[in-house]
Amino acid sequence: MVAGIAAGIAGCDRQSGGDKQPPEASASAAPNAEGAAIDRSHKGAQLPTLRFKDAAGKEINTAGLKGKPLLINLWATWCGPCIAELPALNKLAAGGKIRVLTVSQDSESAKGKVAAFLKARGGDALEPWLDPEGTAATQWQVGTLPASIYYDAQGREVWRINGGKDWAGTEAAALLAEQ
Repeated sequence: MVAGIAAGIAGCDRQSGGDKQPPEASASAAPNAEGAAIDRSHKGAQLPTLRFKDAAGKEINTAGLKGKPLLINLWATWCGPCIAELPALNKLAAGGKIRVLTVSQDSESAKGKVAAFLKARGGDALEPWLDPEGTAATQWQVGTLPASIYYDAQGREVWRINGGKDWAGTEAAALLAEQ
């Protein structure tokens, strides 16, 4: 199963820019200005209960994350478009209006490196959660990294995006204002 997930999200690579990675589209997904597909086909679905750990073993449960809008970002240290998003995601997290949950899809062998990787790339407001088994990618049927899923304050899905996003742009601000 993990091999299938790894093969499915292997479309992301360091050499390709965010615009080189084709979005995985569904019938209700429309490409945004950057070419990433905005999928609203799951709108209203409840935030699933998932557990992630950091390198020290501290655990977070998504069931306890209601109360403010939540942007879950699945990424990996080996993914060029994922790395390009980190500074803007950090700025969103530092702003405090929404919670940004970055969940690394790196393998178990990289778990001790993710926090330092985030910090070195200006991600000091981002929490280094780990999902080496690919539970989140399976749950949200992610085929491309980065992938972002946005939930309202009540824990209902608003939209999801497969592919890179300019989180500092006006289009992102409009998307994050949606409920």
